[in-house]
Amino acid sequence: MRTIATGRGNGMTTGATALEAPERAVLDFREAMASFPSGVTLVTTTDAQGRRWGFTATSFCSLSATPPLVLVCLAKDARCHPAFLAAESWAIHVLPEDRTDLAMVFASRDADKFAAADFTVGRRGDPVLADASVVLECAQAARYDGGDHTILVGRVEDIDLRESEPAVYFKRGFHRITHSGGN
Repeated sequence: MRTIATGRGNGMTTGATALEAPERAVLDFREAMASFPSGVTLVTTTDAQGRRWGFTATSFCSLSATPPLVLVCLAKDARCHPAFLAAESWAIHVLPEDRTDLAMVFASRDADKFAAADFTVGRRGDPVLADASVVLECAQAARYDGGDHTILVGRVEDIDLRESEPAVYFKRGFHRITHSGGN
């Protein structure tokens, strides 16, 4: 247990040692975030020239039920960032546990991302993964600055629910959901 200094003079106290180096604070923050299990999503869109773009995101959550809104965070230094800033729609795919390979492909800067799986064209014209656990087709609702990321808020317009179990990302690795004895 230790205190994590955030650089603002209001470190979170969890024990005996104070950290002062900003680099150490960043490492501790990343480690803390890796300790939170998350689903794994792919986010895809098509630009005005018809080029497909996509990225892997674990920073995804529901925002509102009425209207149905979700948010996903995209690094500002991502190659696809300009395409998503201009996009009027995108599709969010919850990856099934047997397709974590796609998370790695879509996290890469150089891969031919869409060659690695079967994508169709969704109702809004965006690439849709054929074997995702869930597909949410979204219209752009808002964009916000989030430090080194942009927060994309989408209004969910179409939902495709499937039966496959989703992948989970925890401690920098992919995991399967296991069910305990109780339901």
